[in-house]
Amino acid sequence: MSSRPKPPSYKTRNWPDYNAALKKRGSLTLWFDPDMVWTPPPSGKRGRQQSYSDAAIQVCLTMKSLFGMALRQTTGFVESLLQLIGLDWSVPDFSTLCRRQKALAVNIPYRGSTGPLHLLIDSTGIKAEGEGEWHARKHGGPKRRLWRKIHLGIDEETLEVRAVEITGSHVGDAPMLPELLDQIPGNQDIGSVTADGAYDTRKCHDAVADRGAHAVIPPRKNAKPWKPGTAGAIARNEALRASKYLGRSLWRHWSGYHRRSRVETKMHCVKLLGQSLMARDFDRQVAELQIRIAVLNGFTALGIPVTEAVG
Repeated sequence: MSSRPKPPSYKTRNWPDYNAALKKRGSLTLWFDPDMVWTPPPSGKRGRQQSYSDAAIQVCLTMKSLFGMALRQTTGFVESLLQLIGLDWSVPDFSTLCRRQKALAVNIPYRGSTGPLHLLIDSTGIKAEGEGEWHARKHGGPKRRLWRKIHLGIDEETLEVRAVEITGSHVGDAPMLPELLDQIPGNQDIGSVTADGAYDTRKCHDAVADRGAHAVIPPRKNAKPWKPGTAGAIARNEALRASKYLGRSLWRHWSGYHRRSRVETKMHCVKLLGQSLMARDFDRQVAELQIRIAVLNGFTALGIPVTEAVG
């Protein structure tokens, strides 16, 4: 008979509020603010002025991402929505959307934590080019399949994405952790950084220690103590001693490593908006994924479930 404890079941305590938030996610008016700056003011520079602001381009590309439409269909869809809402705004054509997407500065909103930020970090891959899974199984893998990697850092409290990096599939996980931390403002207090064993490197531990944060990163199974030359190395050696003394399973429970499952759930949410990318060049793919993150943060701001263990 197994001695493994039975996992607890959970109950949502704020179901009425969470149910209302889920309904609001389906509202198209959520993405159109009458006070939005649709046409930017004159820049004062020589040359032709832009006819549409970055916010206007982002709204159109948000509709494209939400409904999986091509650029021309996106233009017609946004035109019909503006007519229904009663806003007399012109809509950028498909070539303008395509051109502006390449250099778009996507605005990713977030509310922020009430205390120190507890950052959860992970990465996943998403298909950029190549046939679908059915074609690969039936006819064998095609000669060219291209993937992009999404590196995310989410706030444990609000479940909002606070840092995101897009790279090619050849880039490892660990080198991107310092890049993710650099996206957090310097005046933001970081309490802890939780990541899996792939981030158990000197540069990762040093980057976490430089921000005054506590690293919750499990040492590798064959890990050896490091020379205690930096604060990151000292903290990692303490984690190694604790994991050997308590055992890896008990250390994960004691350190709160299980919280990392929340960022894996967020990765799943990113893929619910599409298992592959529609854009074909890298800069447009970056904008497409950043818009997905902005959509998810907007959904999360409407409300998240508050659960408690029962039984």
